[in-house]
Amino acid sequence: MKQLTEPEIRAAFLNCSKGEAKRMNLPRDLAEQPWDDLDFLGWRDPQAPDRAYLVAVLDGRPQGIVLRSTGAAAWQARRSLCSLCMTSHTGGGVSLLVAPKAGPAGREGNSVGAYMCSDLACSLYVRGLKNAGAGSRLHESLSLEETTARTLANVAEFIAKVTA
Repeated sequence: MKQLTEPEIRAAFLNCSKGEAKRMNLPRDLAEQPWDDLDFLGWRDPQAPDRAYLVAVLDGRPQGIVLRSTGAAAWQARRSLCSLCMTSHTGGGVSLLVAPKAGPAGREGNSVGAYMCSDLACSLYVRGLKNAGAGSRLHESLSLEETTARTLANVAEFIAKVTA
């Protein structure tokens, strides 16, 4: 992924107002992000832990969505699978993240959700740069290029559901 600037990130959001995008907390270490190893930029808001953000470059332009996480549930003690990168986590490593739909549907309260890595570090898990523990990555015959393409395709599909 190419390195994005703060203005590019703030302008990318599809499911919030420009004012909300202007007020959101970006990662403090934006310049130090491992851009070459990212398929998308994802982060949790340090001042509002139930809030998360995801920005991907799709069709040549950055597209971002605001996400909210649900509270911890009893099932989280079991192993869960991220729907974006197919990494398995135990405990709170996977969260149901919900995005308000863009436009009028979102203003009416409609949303879409998916189970994702709680820290949104899918790109690092896929590349083996971050470890989610024993058994976290299922053995696959896909190449790294194919698994990263699948992850980005899953992100694109989720963003398409938010903007539909």
